[in-house]
Amino acid sequence: MSNRQSSLTAEECRGVAAMIDHALLDPTLGRADLEAGCRLARDYGVASVCIVPWAVSLAAQILAGSGVRASTTIGFPHGANATATKLAEARAALADGATELDMVVNLSWVLDGAWQAVGDEIGAIAVATHDGGGKLKVIFENACLDDAQKIRLCEICGEGGADWVKTSTGFGPGGATEADIALMRRHAPATCGVKAAGGIRDLDTLLRFRELGADRVGASRTAGIIDEARRRSGA
Repeated sequence: MSNRQSSLTAEECRGVAAMIDHALLDPTLGRADLEAGCRLARDYGVASVCIVPWAVSLAAQILAGSGVRASTTIGFPHGANATATKLAEARAALADGATELDMVVNLSWVLDGAWQAVGDEIGAIAVATHDGGGKLKVIFENACLDDAQKIRLCEICGEGGADWVKTSTGFGPGGATEADIALMRRHAPATCGVKAAGGIRDLDTLLRFRELGADRVGASRTAGIIDEARRRSGA
C-alpha cells in the first residue's frame, strides 16, 4: 500500500516525530550548527539527537527536560576499532549524558564469518551500555553484506541484548532499502527494534519504512519531514 500523500491524524503526526533520530554527524558541523540542530530537534519533539561524540555533553545540556534523548555513535563510521576502544567510547558517551548508542559492527569479522568475535563484542558493549543506563543500536552497513550475513547479525544482536538493529551508517556505499527493513524485521527478535538510516529524505519514505517494520529512522532533513506530516494532519 502506498502512503503517498496520505492524510495523517494529529496522533500519527506526533508518531512521525517520535520515530526520528535527528542526525548531526557531519564532521564539518561547528558548535553553532550543532547547537541549532539540538534546538530544532527539541522544538520538534523527536526521539533523539544523534550527535558527534565530542558534543554529547552539549546535546545533553540543551535537551535536558525536553524528553528528547542525547545519542551518539561508537566505532563510527567503519566499525574497525578494537573492542576495548569501543567500550571506552561507550562509557565516555554515557558519562557525558548519552542514553542511546549507535555502534558499528566489525565488518571484517562479519565478512570473515568470525561470528564468535562479533557476538562477544556486541554482548560486551550491550552490557556496558545497559549498565550505564543506556540502550544500544547495532549498525550493520548492509550494502557490504549478503542476506545470510544480515540474518545472522539479527540473530546475534538478539542473543547479545542489543535494543535495535540498524541498516547503515549513512556514510557507506548505500543506505536503507525496503528489502532490508523487511528482512531485518522478520529475523530480529521482538526484543529488538529496527532502525532505518541512510537516504531518508522525505515523509513518504519514512512512512513506507514504518509500514515494513521500522520503529526508528535516522534523518538530517527532520524539519521538512515533520512539517510535511503536520501539513497532512492539518496541524
